[in-house]
Amino acid sequence: MLVRGICSAKVSKLSEEQRSEQLKPLLNNGWTMVKDRDAIYKEYLFGDFNEAFGFMTRVALKADVMNHHPEWFNVYNKVQVTLATHDCGGLSERDVKLAQFIDKIAAVAK
Repeated sequence: MLVRGICSAKVSKLSEEQRSEQLKPLLNNGWTMVKDRDAIYKEYLFGDFNEAFGFMTRVALKADVMNHHPEWFNVYNKVQVTLATHDCGGLSERDVKLAQFIDKIAAVAK
């Protein structure tokens, strides 16, 4: 439940200072801000479906441990990922940590 920008799970939206420090490296690495929404997006291309599915499997296992699941879409070798923390209606440190993990996994999955 969202109450004045504070998440019910005690996760807060990123402050302006956190945004400039933590989002900048992600934005410089291909993540983009989603229009009309406090979320980030990135598209990954792999050699084939098996590589894409393997990537998604590794991300899914980590996301489950974090209890923080991405919004994503897959067609053949393409995976589109959107991250936001629904409980607080925007970006939180969970999104930053998951995005960093996703980038790391994508680099070795190709």
